Amino acid sequence: MEQRSRLLSAGKEVAVLTLSSVLVAMSVFFFLIPSSTTVGSVTGVAILLANVMPVPVSTITMVLNIVLLVIGFFTCGKEFGAKTVYTSLVVPAVLWVLERLFPDFQSITGSMELDALCNVLVTSVGLCILFSRNASSGGLDIVAKIMNRYLHMDLGKALAASGMCVALSSALFYDGKTVVISVLCTYFSGVVLDDLISNQ
Repeated sequence: MEQRSRLLSAGKEVAVLTLSSVLVAMSVFFFLIPSSTTVGSVTGVAILLANVMPVPVSTITMVLNIVLLVIGFFTCGKEFGAKTVYTSLVVPAVLWVLERLFPDFQSITGSMELDALCNVLVTSVGLCILFSRNASSGGLDIVAKIMNRYLHMDLGKALAASGMCVALSSALFYDGKTVVISVLCTYFSGVVLDDLISNQ
């Protein structure tokens, strides 16, 4: 009976981690990539690098995640590391599938601003669920978790701080409007995430 209870609990945990990761990946594909903004995240870095490298966003995201995963595993504990290994594989895998299902996907809203806003809201929900389960979607979320653990910063503020450099680096590839939207959305993503976490 106890073993069955453990299996059910583990199954529920995997289901929640999977659905949250799929939510984050879908937000990236349907809102972040079409907006061409780089709301502070490893996927944002991948979008920037895809401008100069003939490699899909999903592949670049996977490589960057592996590097940060090694760091996160040793700094944030085995449970966090193991869960984040799983979610870090799910996110780029879902991106890879979506890239093939919708190879010429265009913006749903037709507006950079709305796409970026939708990404902030949807991704924040997914990240809130992951952080509450002592996991993350990988990438800069790992950096935020490290800052939260060792510098005692709120997760949202830590994520915004680590992501701001990525958002500012969009100036190398995009116009002023894109840079401003990237910076503002990176800031607001931190605010929304902290608000969601505090109201759990």
